[in-house]
Amino acid sequence: MTNTLHRQGIASDLRQDYTIFVHTAKGINREGSAEKIREFMRICLKHNPVNMGDMKIGSMHQDNVQMDELIGRQTDGTVGAAVFTDLDTLGRVVEELIRADLGICINISGLMEEVQECCKKAGISRHSAEHSLGVWGAKDRLPEREVQEFNTMCGHGMVSFNLIRKMIEQVRLRRLTPRRASLMMAKCCMCGAFNPARAEALLDKMLEKGFLHSPR
Repeated sequence: MTNTLHRQGIASDLRQDYTIFVHTAKGINREGSAEKIREFMRICLKHNPVNMGDMKIGSMHQDNVQMDELIGRQTDGTVGAAVFTDLDTLGRVVEELIRADLGICINISGLMEEVQECCKKAGISRHSAEHSLGVWGAKDRLPEREVQEFNTMCGHGMVSFNLIRKMIEQVRLRRLTPRRASLMMAKCCMCGAFNPARAEALLDKMLEKGFLHSPR
């Protein structure tokens, strides 16, 4: 199971949102994996992800994080992740990872048919697939659907509902641009799975069509 499975939204929005990350298994390929994980990160970084990070150290949008330093500090078994907004770039990353043959698990979260097509173009078949079963329980306690679309981009829930509402309000009042508000939300996501480009697009859409509880 991965925290990146719970992203919510309409299909056209999710077509701009692909997370690729590396994982290792204790007793199988974790020991001695640090340099392989660093190489995964270097390959992803070359293709200009909109976000990237390590769950133990932080993400590229945090003020005190430099990517070269972050990659150098990665250790055995850590989880590195990168986010891309289009299939062509993701496909080039996958092709380069195949050539690198790192011997560790590579996972992609995105729309199933598109990720499958990406693997097919790169000449591989996916090993397995996981689906989120959605939210169970007291759904009436969930925040607004639009807030969930932002919050679930950080599957660990580090971008709080109240911060998201505040950023939406700041954009509505023209005190922050969608770009600035999206980057402020991205800072809260330690593992780098939050997609600031998609968040910016969602805020731009609100500027056109209206906000949570207020007219445009």
